[in-house]
Amino acid sequence: MPAKRELTMRQIRQMLRLARDAVSAREIGRTLGVARSTIQDNLKRASTAGLAWPLAGDLTDAVLEQRLFAHAGVRRGFRRRAEPDWASLACELKRPGVNLMVLWEEYRAVHPEGYGYSLFCDLFREFERGCLRRCGRTIRPATRSLSITPARRS
Repeated sequence: MPAKRELTMRQIRQMLRLARDAVSAREIGRTLGVARSTIQDNLKRASTAGLAWPLAGDLTDAVLEQRLFAHAGVRRGFRRRAEPDWASLACELKRPGVNLMVLWEEYRAVHPEGYGYSLFCDLFREFERGCLRRCGRTIRPATRSLSITPARRS
């Protein structure tokens, strides 16, 4: 199946005009040179946004794009669920008897719709790796050799 590609605003306007003339999504796709699923997706977006042909004369390309793609998803860098304070969790983890399971259970008690345990752990490890990179520390895998230094007598 061909990958979806973005339509230009001119193609979107033509798509809306053809859809008003009761042309099938398959035919619109052939006319514009894109996949039928892309046409169906964009027609669904247009109906959700309340757009139909003929479009208002003052509807610019920027406004049309905003109305069609305003809720396309979460912006990059933003997560959908509540984020814990990773720095304070890292400090809490240093206390005796505290592990990631305990911290996750406390997090879920406050945020029942929060992250599952495995994703919580992955995000915490990602945070730790970022901190270690910033302070210049490196994590090395364990080696098979052991170096022992003799004890000094006092």
